[in-house]
Amino acid sequence: MGSWRVTADLLASSRFVLSPLAETVAALTLLEIPRGPWQQAFHAANRDAYAEMLARHPVRRDLVRRAWRPRIGERPGWTADFLGTVPAAPGLSFAGELDQLAGEWDDDRIRSELHMVRPGRLAATLLRPGLRAELLGLLQWIWTATVEADWPRRRRVLQADIVSRTTLLATQGWSGLIPTLGARTRWLGDGLLQINHFDLPERDLSAARSLVFVPVHSNGSWVMWDEPTRYAVMYPVTGALAPPAGADVRGLARLVGANRARLLLALDDPRSTTQLVALSGLPLGSVGNHLKVLLGAGLVLRRRAGREVLYWRTALGDALAATAVGPADDKAG
Repeated sequence: MGSWRVTADLLASSRFVLSPLAETVAALTLLEIPRGPWQQAFHAANRDAYAEMLARHPVRRDLVRRAWRPRIGERPGWTADFLGTVPAAPGLSFAGELDQLAGEWDDDRIRSELHMVRPGRLAATLLRPGLRAELLGLLQWIWTATVEADWPRRRRVLQADIVSRTTLLATQGWSGLIPTLGARTRWLGDGLLQINHFDLPERDLSAARSLVFVPVHSNGSWVMWDEPTRYAVMYPVTGALAPPAGADVRGLARLVGANRARLLLALDDPRSTTQLVALSGLPLGSVGNHLKVLLGAGLVLRRRAGREVLYWRTALGDALAATAVGPADDKAG
């Protein structure tokens, strides 16, 4: 199986971070291979513009076609390493991460990676100068056309996920957290982190200085590295369809109020007040007051988990949330 051997110091210093570039790469994968209702909806909303962009830029079209090797049986799939990078520092903007990518990849290195992903002759378009510029242009288009306007909402969902994961880590340790990051991730003990189920050589991370975990709106998990020092695990966020700002929940809002409706819809999974503040953008005191009303009405339950108090919907709350007019509730991953 594919696994990483990590030191105790590396694991202790690892962190969860947000990456606008990883979110952009995830959006690119959904434009190519959507799975499930919310991903199909994203694909349908953007596929025509995406197809038109690729038709105008044949280098980008051929780059995308060569950048993935599909999984066949027990043969692992592969994503070209130039589709993203391990953030060099937390809090980088999309532009900052794109600059980092540009500094790490030139035309020759991109072509070498294409041969590694799918051996064979490259299309003539990929042999021309300016391949790096086309890669950066592709990622810039995906960000601008499909992610940027929605980034504030996405960021709140991703931040809430990080709060949830760190709470889980505090209560259950790495053995409890790691399996939640993907269908094939496992903590095997003795410093061994399984990242997939394929028969691949074990990778020694003893020289690594950075290990980060990055939530994304994706249809699966993947890994990135800048050997031998930086490694990352990208994993699918939960609650991918937390209602965006301005979602139409008029029927429910007329009954319980707009802010309480937003909070009730966000409680498809157990969440803390901190997560709800991140998701809703409401002040902490306001969230607390609304939760008291929902609790008193029998729409939510609560339970302490470590230092946090988690809230979730009751059956009555689920029935009431189902009356909302808006996007169908779903999860990524």
